[in-house]
Order: sequence, then C-alpha cells, then structure tokens
Amino acid sequence: MIAFVSGPVAALAPDSAVVEVGGIGISVQCTPGTLAALRMGQPARLATSLVVREDSLTLYGFADDDERGTFVLLQTASGVGPRLAQAMLAVHTPDALRRAIATGDEKALTAVPGIGKRGAQKLLLELKDRLGEPLGTGTGIGTPVSTGWREQLHAALIGLGYATREAEEAVSAVAPQAEAEEGAPQVGRLLKAALQTLNRAR
Repeated sequence: MIAFVSGPVAALAPDSAVVEVGGIGISVQCTPGTLAALRMGQPARLATSLVVREDSLTLYGFADDDERGTFVLLQTASGVGPRLAQAMLAVHTPDALRRAIATGDEKALTAVPGIGKRGAQKLLLELKDRLGEPLGTGTGIGTPVSTGWREQLHAALIGLGYATREAEEAVSAVAPQAEAEEGAPQVGRLLKAALQTLNRAR
C-alpha cells in the first residue's frame, strides 16, 4: 500500500493533482478542499489510499491521515465506493461526518450528491459504531482559498457530476455569501451552500 506521496506539485486539475516523486509523476484523486491547499511547484505531502480494480489502479489523496482513515471506514458501508466516499469528504470534514452520524443528522448526508433520504438512513445505521465520536468542536467546513473561489467552486461542482449550467447557477447563488465573508472565502463552506441550493432546485 502507498501510505503517502511527498514532493513538488507538478500539475493541478479540478479533481486531481500530480505530485513528482523521485522523477515520476504520481496522479492523485483529491477533494476540492485538499486541492485548494496545493500550489504548483510547491512541496506537498498527501496521505493516500490505493483502490485496486480489475481494470484500474486509482490513488486517492488526502490532507491528513484522519481524512484517509475516514475514507476507508466509509467504504465499509454497503453501497459506498471510493467515489461516493470522496464526495462525502468533499462536502464534510471527517469531524463533521462523525458529528452527523453520531447525532443522526440525515439532512447533512443528503447534502452529498448521490445520497438520498433512504440511503442516508441506511448509512446512519451502518456507520453509527464505526466512525467514532467527533474529535473537535469546529464547524469543519472548509479550507481558506486565497484567490479564484469561483473557479474552485465551479470545478468542484463539475467534479461532483453537476452540469455546467447548474454549477454556474449555484456559484451565482452563493456569491453574496462569499462576498460577505471576512478575509478569503472558504471553498468548503461555499460548496456546502451551493449543494443546498442545487438540492432545493431539483
């Protein structure tokens, strides 16, 4: 198993990063929040989880070991594959997910694309004794992004499967919230708000 990759960031895409390790470019699938903290040419260290399929080897990257551990635990629930587990971590931090499971917060789970009401109820039952208790008291919704929050948010929504038009409308809907925030807008917080507007529109 590849536990982590460390090296300069060679490329960034809406849903992945390439990290140069010993002269080899390793492609790593990441959430928008993780990608937001990476910079081209700057050193990075990502905790990783290798998912092996008959026709592919996919490396998923995370900001820390807690995120990776949560990613692995989420997949122990029936019907949850790596893509859905990553989508859950794109919307909620590990602590926010632990809090949602511990408190039976069905609404928090249905904010994730691909999880309906019945699926959320099933996840609450299956994951109740697996994720553990929340570690902190923070809201756990986002990494500060210094520039280009619109582009980051738009790319994140496209990466989660929304159409270009839907993504554009959601970005416009949360623009007032972003402009009202002090300092740099937080892409994780805005992503959560954008997903709520999209769920209401459907």
